[in-house]
Amino acid sequence: MIRRKMTRAGIEVGAMGFGAWGIGGQWGPVEREQAQGAIRAARERGVDFFDTADAYGIPPGVSEEWLGAALKPDRREVAIATKVGNFARRAGHPLPFTSPLHVELCCDASLHRLGIETIDLYQCHIGSLREPDVFLEAFDTLLEKGKIRAYGISANDLAVVEAFDRDGRLGAVQLDYSILNRSAENDVLPYAAANGIGVIVRGPLAMGVLTGKFDESTTFDDSVRSAWNEGEPRERFRERVRTAERLRPLASEGESLAQLALRFAISRPEVTVAIPGAKSEEQARANAAAGDAALASETLAAIDGIVPPGEKR
Repeated sequence: MIRRKMTRAGIEVGAMGFGAWGIGGQWGPVEREQAQGAIRAARERGVDFFDTADAYGIPPGVSEEWLGAALKPDRREVAIATKVGNFARRAGHPLPFTSPLHVELCCDASLHRLGIETIDLYQCHIGSLREPDVFLEAFDTLLEKGKIRAYGISANDLAVVEAFDRDGRLGAVQLDYSILNRSAENDVLPYAAANGIGVIVRGPLAMGVLTGKFDESTTFDDSVRSAWNEGEPRERFRERVRTAERLRPLASEGESLAQLALRFAISRPEVTVAIPGAKSEEQARANAAAGDAALASETLAAIDGIVPPGEKR
């Protein structure tokens, strides 16, 4: 697998990681053994970066618990990232985060659920937060106490990224980026590259649209995508499916549309690691295999002809 470095965070990982949002049940029912089987399959294929959040799962925290248990035998060989800021938000009971103590408390809870002593990368999960004093103060304390090794922000808003990087110590930015959403190329990716900030790509499969498994009649009953079933979101979903079908012929022999999309993400030199989700061993192995190579320049040019640089579909 291609290897990449998050220079400021002091982390070197394979370019294809594992996003653990889906294993918590918010994208449809998942059994514990099924989830941990997917994690183990990813490890067997060389994946060593795993990303979760305290908000992931039904109930919140399940993703951290299951991920930590599955990775316990390999703790020294993997980097574990988690996020703070959205615990219980989807249930209508968000925490206020008016004091650094709130962040520190959430960190202690995440450490307990994960069953580890130190979080490799601790990220703020509030992508619209332009006044990060509470989080930055807490991150400084957590660094001093050895509870985290580096901190990051999950955001696509350059102003938010700059605010969190005001002291020049932001380790990584996690952003929504895919063939169907190339908007980060306009500002956040260049900023990260110019300042040595690691880039974690979430959503490289566009919430499943770039797997090629959906058609224009597909409907959803999970809590994340059910909003796509009607109105303007429905029309946007259909347009994205049509775009995905135009991309399918660009996949090389033996390569799926999903692997094409994943390789697109890691073909950007600014990107450190992509974190597709997987709810089965088969998905985890296929995702990991996509980390072996970037796309050829000819394929990237053909993709530009369908979704131009900087555009969002």
